[in-house]
Parts: sequence; structure tokens; C-alpha cells
Amino acid sequence: MKRTKVKKETRLFSAAVGRALRRAAKVARKTARMHGTPIYIWKNGKVVAEKP
Repeated sequence: MKRTKVKKETRLFSAAVGRALRRAAKVARKTARMHGTPIYIWKNGKVVAEKP
């Protein structure tokens, strides 16, 4: 099976998406702290509520 080359634009887009997701998670944690609500995350195959 041949390996295909990944375009530079695709790598840059993937990196930008990763940064945006981390930034959104940071804002979500900050908002949850302000309002005292839990953050729901996937941990060990289950959805659990955690304090931010």
C-alpha cells in the first residue's frame, strides 16, 4: 500500500483546529468556575462530572 503525502495546508489546518479546541476548553473551564457548574468529560469509558 502506498503512503500518500500530507499537504502542508492540511497539517496547518490540523494544528489550527487543535489550538482552537484547547482555547475553547480553557474558556469553558473558566465559565464553569464563574458559575459553579461541573465540567463533563469522558474518563475511563464513562462520562463524569468534575469540578473545574
